Amino acid sequence: MTASADVTATLQGKFPQTTPRASGDHPAINVPLSEAVAVLTSLRDEHAFDFLVDVTGADWGVDASPRFTVFWHLFSTTSHAYVRVAADCTNDTDPVAPTACDLWPAANWHERETYDLLGIKFSQHPDLRRILMWDGYPYHPLRKDFPLAGIDTPLPDLEVGEITKATAKPAPMVGGPFVASPGEINLTEAEPRAKDESWTERREKPASE
Repeated sequence: MTASADVTATLQGKFPQTTPRASGDHPAINVPLSEAVAVLTSLRDEHAFDFLVDVTGADWGVDASPRFTVFWHLFSTTSHAYVRVAADCTNDTDPVAPTACDLWPAANWHERETYDLLGIKFSQHPDLRRILMWDGYPYHPLRKDFPLAGIDTPLPDLEVGEITKATAKPAPMVGGPFVASPGEINLTEAEPRAKDESWTERREKPASE
């Protein structure tokens, strides 16, 4: 039993609807959403992919259908190989995917982050709630229809609310948009920086000033 590039062909024998997925790095497969848990279980139990690296998703845009895809990245501590599993969500307005928490407890926070930022819900998740944005936040910041500069939103925390008011910037991207200088040799100087860094500069000044 090996976890190599032919794992996609092996899975196709057991799951005929599974197809290879174009990838520039590791083997990748497309699976129907209804078979995702079965495929993940097979990869864990029969192909030694025992480590869940990440669960994430993609929003291909409001005009795309399917609009949302869920990705599971798996690693084998036996063969030191990776595989990527992708499943398209069948509902473009209320995307739902099955949880992998029963297979890997580490999926818990990964799925919460994907739900928080992309709005993809995970059925049977034991505690599906936001992990980065606050409860009641009405948007999903990684969706393609969410503006780069953010959306001015009332904040429930008084301290954070005061900071946002003082900088007059929409949450959560204070100082954005962010830019990088092309052609820089010094990597430190080439790091993306906010066009408006006045808030950071004020915070970094010594109290005596």
